Order: sequence, then C-alpha cells, then structure tokens
Amino acid sequence: MAGTRGFGIDVGGSGIKGCVVDLDAGQLDGERIRIDTPDPSTPELVAGVVREIVAGFGWTGPVGVTLPAVIKRGTALTAANIDKSWIGTDATSTFTRKLGRPPGDVVVLNDADAAGLAEIRYGWPGDQAGVVVLLTFGTGIGSALFLDGKLVPNTEFGHLEVDGEDAETRAAASVKDELGLSYEEWAHRVSRYIRVLEDLIWPDLIIAGGGVSKKADKWLPLLDVRTRVVAAELRNDAGIVGAAVAAAEGAGN
Repeated sequence: MAGTRGFGIDVGGSGIKGCVVDLDAGQLDGERIRIDTPDPSTPELVAGVVREIVAGFGWTGPVGVTLPAVIKRGTALTAANIDKSWIGTDATSTFTRKLGRPPGDVVVLNDADAAGLAEIRYGWPGDQAGVVVLLTFGTGIGSALFLDGKLVPNTEFGHLEVDGEDAETRAAASVKDELGLSYEEWAHRVSRYIRVLEDLIWPDLIIAGGGVSKKADKWLPLLDVRTRVVAAELRNDAGIVGAAVAAAEGAGN
C-alpha cells in the first residue's frame, strides 16, 4: 500500500461524507466533513460536493468514492437512493474531471463493498475466514460478500424477494423509523430477511453495519437466525475507510 494516508468519500442518499484516512490504523485522521446530498442528486451536483469536500482538506493524492450503485469498470449500472441519471454514467470519469485529477487517480466502487473492504481489512482477524457477508442497514440494505477475505463485488442482497416484497422495503433501518417499529418488531423483519439469505448462500458470518449498528446491543440479541451476527467495528466510517483503501490500491471494479 502506497503511503500511510488516503482519502475516502462516501456518497449516500442523505449525506456525502469524506475525510483523510490513516491506512495503517484503519481510522479517520481528523474530523470528517459531511454535506447534505444535493436534490436532485445528479452526477454533476454530487461531483461538485465531492470536489468541495476534497478541497476542504487540501488533499492532492488519490481519492476513493463510493456510490449506492452497482459499479462496473467505473460505470454506474444502477442507482439506489440517488438520481436515476447516474445509470449508465461513467462515474470515474465524472469525478476525475470534476476534481481535475489525472487518469487513475480516482477509484469509484459500490458503497457496501467499500464498507466491507474496511471491515475485513481492519476487523477481527478471525472474522475473515469462509463466506462472510456485510449487511449495511440504512435507507436501504447494502451487501458485500467475501470468500476467505476476497471481495465478490456488486452483490445486491438487499433486493432479495422476501415474502413477495423487496427485502429492503421491509427490513431497512429507514423502515423501522418510518413505521415507528420497536426493536423487537424490526428484528423480527430482519430475521426473516436473513433466513432467506442464509438459505441462498449459507454464510459463516454476518457483519451488521450502517448507522443502526451503533445500537447493536438493542437488536442483535433479538435475531432468530442460525448464522453468527456481529456488529461492524468501524460503524458509519467504514465506507470512507474502504474507499480510501481502494484508491490507495487502485482497486476499482
């Protein structure tokens, strides 16, 4: 890995967060900057916010950027909780141009994949073996799949069909808030979702991330599933850290 510091940007449906990252420790190096995601969240407007955050740190090195989208060879093929105009957009070229960077200096990847990279890299070493799934519970449900520590990119397990509905419309953290569900009620929905996922890929470990992981003690013990589920260690910083790692290693999809 080149150097000990990197830079990551995590683009979400409600906010865009960025910070310098200590790549040795796997943590933010200073206070992150967060700016509300523009409405509409078009490529040009989002890229403008990314440029503002990078400029706020005076950062001149490689930049990693996450998107809530399937990313293939730098192009967004889906758009979850961001403007649909992202679909078919060369995201890498868009950010590279907006930041005024040379080719290869910007890496774009799926947001859950970035969070997973960070958790696998900096989490408990014993949590890397076998089939491991990171699930991020937020506005939607993001997923990252690893086999013995190696990422299988662009899984979309949040969109599995559960009882005739898209999983994230039933079990995302936003659904808990919108419907005023208790942790017990929401955990029942999450359990049902995880059981469908278990029957599909038989994971050895599930890592639960997203903002709701800060209160893991209130709902993880309520889950009724066969797989061991642990809270993400990097919490909401995982996307930023993983993006910085990907940029430092040139690990785009």
